[in-house]
Amino acid sequence: MAATHHHHGLEDLNDTQKRVHRILCSAQNPLSAYEVLDKMRAKGAVTPPTVYRSLDKLIEKGLAHRLESLNAYVACKHPHHEHDMAAFAICESCGLVKEFTDPHISERLAHWGDDHAFCTKKVTVEIRGLCESCAK
Repeated sequence: MAATHHHHGLEDLNDTQKRVHRILCSAQNPLSAYEVLDKMRAKGAVTPPTVYRSLDKLIEKGLAHRLESLNAYVACKHPHHEHDMAAFAICESCGLVKEFTDPHISERLAHWGDDHAFCTKKVTVEIRGLCESCAK
């Protein structure tokens, strides 16, 4: 599995990308692109393509992740670490999302790729269930 190498500084981002990053960092739950857009429009006109480009740039730099099953975005909780994969536990009741790393999962997926001559570009693991609070 190829490690994704990122430059994790905010200094390379433009003002719009920095605003999108701040919005994701301050959010309690994952946000859709249109939720980000709504929050940005509170401080001036902005278009959907601008938000999508900003989100793409944040993902490229390892500062955000897209949760495929939710079609939503979160700020990376480990922006200064290289990722072979991004893993998330998603509560189906309250919407809490916890990002985590597990070298055993990463290793197993890398071995699977090797065993099946599959060149992995990106790995995102999403586990859906109930968080500790909601499971009580």
